[in-house]
Formats: sequence, C-alpha cells, structure tokens
Amino acid sequence: MHERGAVTLEIEHDGVVGFGEVVTSVFYDLDVARIEALLESNRDVIEGSSDPERLLASLPDGPLAADAPGVLAAVDAALHDLVAKLRGVAVHELVGAPRPERVPTARTIGITSLERSAETAESLAARGFELIKVKVGAEEQPELERIAAIRRAAPGARLLLDPNGAWQPEQAVRMLEAAHRHGVEAVEQPIPAGTPHLLAEVARRSPVPVIADEDAAGLDEVRALGDSVRGVNVKLAKCGGIRAAMRIVEAARDRGVEVMLGCLVASSLGIAPAVHLAGLARWVDLDGHLLLAHDPWTGIGGEDGVLRVVGQAGLCVRRAGET
Repeated sequence: MHERGAVTLEIEHDGVVGFGEVVTSVFYDLDVARIEALLESNRDVIEGSSDPERLLASLPDGPLAADAPGVLAAVDAALHDLVAKLRGVAVHELVGAPRPERVPTARTIGITSLERSAETAESLAARGFELIKVKVGAEEQPELERIAAIRRAAPGARLLLDPNGAWQPEQAVRMLEAAHRHGVEAVEQPIPAGTPHLLAEVARRSPVPVIADEDAAGLDEVRALGDSVRGVNVKLAKCGGIRAAMRIVEAARDRGVEVMLGCLVASSLGIAPAVHLAGLARWVDLDGHLLLAHDPWTGIGGEDGVLRVVGQAGLCVRRAGET
C-alpha cells in the first residue's frame, strides 16, 4: 500500500487529554467515514461519564468490542493515556507491566528476490536490528534458499518466519524441518487459519516453535488453543486494546504459552499502547511506525531496532515537532 488512513481520538478530562488512534482496515471494513461514525455513535457514552477510570473498566464488554475492535482499541488507548496522565504515571505502570526500557523489535523482509532479501538483512543488522521477520511464500526450494541467504547476510540475527498461512500442513512440517537448520527461532501461522487442530499437529511435529496468529485473534481462541502451540500473536487493533490484550496475555501465560506482540501499519501513537506491554512478551514485532515516510508522532524510537519508553506519564508520545 502507498498510504493508510487514520483517525486521531482525543478524550479530555479536567484539562488533561488522552490520545488514541484508529487506522483504516479493509479486513475489518473500516474506512475513515465508518471510523468517525462509530466514534460519533459512542460519543454520548464517553462524554456522559464523569469518571474516566470507571469508563475504562467497562470497555471490554461494550458494543464496540464486537463491531470494531480497532475503534475500541483507540478508545481504550486514549482512556489509558488519560487515566495514566491524571495519576502521573506511565501506562505500563498503570497496568502493572514491566517498564520497556530497551525492547528489540522485529523488522520485516517481504517476499522478494534472494539478492534483495540478503541486502536488506545485511542493512538491517548493520542498523542494529537483532530480530528479523521474513515473509515466505509457498515455493519450497526457492524460499529455503532465500532463508539461507538471509542467515548468511545476518549471522547474528534472530529470525522469525511468517508464511501468512501459505503452507499446507505436511508442507509446513517439511519447510520447518529444513528451516530449523538455519537457526530460525519461530514461525507465525504457517497454515491457513480455521483449523486449529491441524495447527496443533504441525506444532507438535515442528522443530521450530509455532506461534498462532489468525487462529489466536481473541481470548476465546487462545483459551481453545490451550498449550498446543508455543506462542500467540496479540495485536491490540484486532483484540480491542490494552485491557483485552492483558486478558489474553494472562490466559496464555496460565497455559505456559509465550506471547508475541504484533501490529498494523500505524503511527507512533498507534503503536505505543503495545510498546507499554512489551515487557510481557517474548517476541516483539512493532515496526508499523517505521514503515511511514512521515510519522506524525514520536517518542518510542525503533529506528535502530530498539523501542524505548522515555516519558513519565501516559503513553509517552508527542506530536512530531513538539518538545
């Protein structure tokens, strides 16, 4: 894509403003007009509350949870930002997560030529990226050769694979047995979503840890997966925000399952809520703001492969150009 639409939400209380962001999504049928309409239809509920903390506590069970989790996530982010600022703490402190002082984030290499992939991997490693995610397709031998070339170009990097469900179960096992020799650390959703029992079988047979993505979209799916996979990918825009994500993280940890934090392409404001949960995750893939030519917000870093929270209150981001 060449651009992505976004709507910034502001919620004010006692002169303090909390911010959130909703990005457009074809998958969730969210364009700017529908985002604005959904926010407007919930204006009375938000403005009718005199207690931001009570409103925040009621969010996961409200109507937006089913209609548009991305819009709910923005309201959730703005209220977390607001309540944390009113208390004088950062969001991670508000929710009881460890402070994310230095968080390596993945950067993605798309499906491209072997030569371009190797050049990109070498460049990312030189810039400081310790974690590289590789999108892979269904052609087995060419993709394995590309993975090998990336490993040679970035010998010290941690590698993740993301076929976006492109493989069939037996193919997935073959590919992962071969990829394991190149030191691949984990794979996201290797087979199409919708057959979690087959994903569990692939995970049982694979020497590479399997992370469920589309098959772990919400709390019910994560509970149903149990400990059949090694990890689950939590995306706040898909599950409904910080409060919903914390429920998923708790459910995963109760089952001995690791957490990955993922994102959509968004500004630093849209990525920041997940950064505040990064201390709870084994894998962090929060590079959406790094894909923008002009990020209208700043404050979480990432250009050198490391995310940082440097502020003391709220989401710790500010508009670009502000001091």
